Amino acid sequence: MIPLEEARERILSKLTPLPAERIAVVDSVGRWSAGGVVAKVDLPGFDNSAMDGYAVRSADLTRATSESPGRLRVVGRIAAGDQGDGVEAGPGECVRVFTGSPLPRGTDSVVMQEETEADPSDPSLLLVREGVKPWENIRLKGEDTRAGAQLLGEGDRVTPGSLGWMAATGVADLLVHRRPRIALIATGNELLEPGAAPAPGCIYESNRATLAAALSSSGAEVLIHPLLPDRKEQITRALSEALSGADLLITTGGVSVGELDLLKEAFESIGGRTEFWKVAMKPGKPFTCGTWNGKLWCGLPGNPVSAYVTFLLLARPAVLRLAGAREVGLVSSWGELTEEVVNAGDRRHFMRVMQDPQGRVRSAGMQASHSLGSLAQANGLLDLAPGTRLVRGTPVQILRFP
Repeated sequence: MIPLEEARERILSKLTPLPAERIAVVDSVGRWSAGGVVAKVDLPGFDNSAMDGYAVRSADLTRATSESPGRLRVVGRIAAGDQGDGVEAGPGECVRVFTGSPLPRGTDSVVMQEETEADPSDPSLLLVREGVKPWENIRLKGEDTRAGAQLLGEGDRVTPGSLGWMAATGVADLLVHRRPRIALIATGNELLEPGAAPAPGCIYESNRATLAAALSSSGAEVLIHPLLPDRKEQITRALSEALSGADLLITTGGVSVGELDLLKEAFESIGGRTEFWKVAMKPGKPFTCGTWNGKLWCGLPGNPVSAYVTFLLLARPAVLRLAGAREVGLVSSWGELTEEVVNAGDRRHFMRVMQDPQGRVRSAGMQASHSLGSLAQANGLLDLAPGTRLVRGTPVQILRFP
């Protein structure tokens, strides 16, 4: 057995990001940048009003109060989208503006319309019940972003927020790494497709559906292959076809020590090389990694929890590396145990836990590697070293599910 960190490093050392392609910004959420992206223009592109109201000279309103309002003459109107050419306010004058309106010449602030009213004796005059400071309620040119500022770096993921940032600064397209094509295969004589009639001794297969969903959310294109029985000839042919059409192959089942665990033998028969087998972790000890013609095979255990945990800790980083991500690990958060937890074994145990919004951490339920109920209830993993006992109230770091 090898340590988890060594296994992950050996996997990642075999991979480089996939080639780049140029796509529209509007289609880029969830993809990873293949180069720097910079702003085309300042944001905002000009001084403008932050609200509906009146552009004024702040010096005209230094003594304005509710009891003694300032009086200004309205000399113009600028709507959002107007150029505002030719509109200028002198001493004692103001201009009607709206959110996003260019700031008129001669003004340095905006009074919100709720603090104003028309003078009953002269509709061309505005009564202002409150003063403003210079540049109050103004969005200054470039205060958010300057033209040429870096918006994304190599390996940054495009989020809805960064997409909006790019669009607002004039970026129409960008280079991203190609989506990884991931082939998924599940093996086992006992497996049935969901929806099939129940059969004695058989179970419904769930790993491909679980992993396909996780892969899609990780930015991959998923190629789901039919279920395979434990027959070497069929497995060998399926492995060759799957590897030929994908960037990475993930299998579940067939990598333990039983006489029907045929994946390693079949993989090597098509020219594949097993890089390592067995990782010092629970669940997921029989994880296998191999290479074939420059492509990677991740052989996950068949038990559903083992398959998902090894995917998160070992296979998902490989997928993210191919997708061009700079950060490939799980995000962690700190919390506090609400109960005692124990690992009496000799391997690291990645316990399924639930962390609530207040940070309190508890076991998600039964920790057996077949228990999907506790996996469904969990939102993270607690890494427990061998021979560890943690009492209630202990601060712990949780690896959060993506």
